[in-house]
Amino acid sequence: MPPLIRRPKELLRISPKDATLIEYSLNDGRTWNRRYKSNNTVGQFMDLMDNGEIILATASKGMFISRNEGRTWNRR
Repeated sequence: MPPLIRRPKELLRISPKDATLIEYSLNDGRTWNRRYKSNNTVGQFMDLMDNGEIILATASKGMFISRNEGRTWNRR
């Protein structure tokens, strides 16, 4: 099961079908939508951690942070 984190208004997860995708759900996981498609800089996502104001991600190309609910990722 891919990592799943609960944010104040939504759930976030690494897609179980494609580890280069971050998906979100606004209805407790009944439906999922694509939030972010990784590129060559990030690679495949392996783990997500909620650190309050930021989301941390371990990916095949390193450690990344997002300050906007996973819409963009920057190398840590």
